[in-house]
Amino acid sequence: MTPYAGHMNSAISTTPSTDRILAGVALMLGFCVTAPLLDVAAKLASSSVPVGQITAARFVVQCALMAPFVWVMGLSLRVARGQWLALLFRAVFLLVSTFCFIAAIRVMPLADALAIVFVAPFIVLLVGKFYLGEDVGPRRVGAAIVGFVGVLFVIQPSFAAFGTVALFPLGTAVGFASYILVTRGLSRRMHPVALQFHTGLVASLLCLPVMILAQGTGAEQFDPVWPTGVAWLWLLGVGFFATLSHMMMTYALSLAPSATLAPLQYLELPVATLLGYLVFRDFPNPLTLTGIAIIIGAGLYMIHRERVTARQLITERAAPPI
Repeated sequence: MTPYAGHMNSAISTTPSTDRILAGVALMLGFCVTAPLLDVAAKLASSSVPVGQITAARFVVQCALMAPFVWVMGLSLRVARGQWLALLFRAVFLLVSTFCFIAAIRVMPLADALAIVFVAPFIVLLVGKFYLGEDVGPRRVGAAIVGFVGVLFVIQPSFAAFGTVALFPLGTAVGFASYILVTRGLSRRMHPVALQFHTGLVASLLCLPVMILAQGTGAEQFDPVWPTGVAWLWLLGVGFFATLSHMMMTYALSLAPSATLAPLQYLELPVATLLGYLVFRDFPNPLTLTGIAIIIGAGLYMIHRERVTARQLITERAAPPI
């Protein structure tokens, strides 16, 4: 559940070696396989564990898994005073997006919910243009609008079948788009491993009091239960695959240009579709498949236009002054 926005924030000043690019591509492919496994584990856990508890487990396990890496790598856990607020918002946005997605896939097919979430890069682009004042051409704005039309194709049959829960993935998309925008600034000032640890820690500290206060209230989404049997495995799997997939994506982006990796993110959709069919016997209907095709097409076109824009910037910077 992680459609990252493949925005090229700056032109690549040096061309990575072929070996580094291949390693980056391999890690990105690994992300496309492991991220849907997180969704499978969450959907399996949701049959006996409340959504809020699964969400909390995702961040508690992430924090526990990242702590040894922080220690082995000798990373500082100190956070500058001016970064705490951004870190809090990052954790809140990821927390909200995770909760909404797990609540959705509890009843919806994986591919349907994930396809709607893939509107997040379009939201980032439109916020960048109309709120942050970034230079975004009309073609990319048009691609974003087409992407939203594709989302409507997916939502319509899902809304008819599942009701308002079909809108939860939109909450995920908005939350994750906000998470991406906050991450842009923090990723330049914090090591990715430390950033993952702190995000897991802050989100855990936000989740656990809610679980404690909800105990015994009967609130369907929050009142915690004691997991039994294989449910423990699913909860651990949610945190494990979330941590693994996020780190794969982070290191992939450090090895290869985002322009090379961005199109690969859409492989997550067919993998989710396959896993949804193999594990839950879910398969998108024709209208949903049409919407998925529109979303993928619009996303790939947007990435293509970003590549063109990046090449133009490189050419302009390389041109000798007149």
